[in-house]
Amino acid sequence: MGTLLRHVLELTEADVSAFFEDIGLGDYRPRFTPVVRAIVARGPLSIRDLAAEVGVTHSAASQTVAQMARQDLVSLRPGTDARQRIVSLTEKTRRLMPTLEAEWAATSAAADQLEAELPYPLREVLAAAVEALERKSLRERIGETDAALSLRRGED
Repeated sequence: MGTLLRHVLELTEADVSAFFEDIGLGDYRPRFTPVVRAIVARGPLSIRDLAAEVGVTHSAASQTVAQMARQDLVSLRPGTDARQRIVSLTEKTRRLMPTLEAEWAATSAAADQLEAELPYPLREVLAAAVEALERKSLRERIGETDAALSLRRGED
């Protein structure tokens, strides 16, 4: 399952990245899009709030924001708490917004087209998988299998 998910992600991210090259956004990465969209929707956010909004770990959000800051796509300023950093879009990103919004529309239309070819809507299946895993982790599910119980007892 994990191998297939990674492969689908690799295929989609590679193609979206190639399209970014086609339209002159060569340094822009697919992982930046949820960050930009969250800030466009909600305004400047702390990294913690950004992580929650995007649905990634604090560490993943922090790494993405650091990469974006190096490319002058976001700026960071201290928050009310000394440990907190607030992420805002830069002027460079604001100038890119018409291109980014057109790319988002094109990618969304392409994703709709892909889903029309599938037996089940992929986004719905993935959302359902996330919900199920939030109710009960895969670790818990593995631990409940007969094979895991045998491992705990030292059986082969």
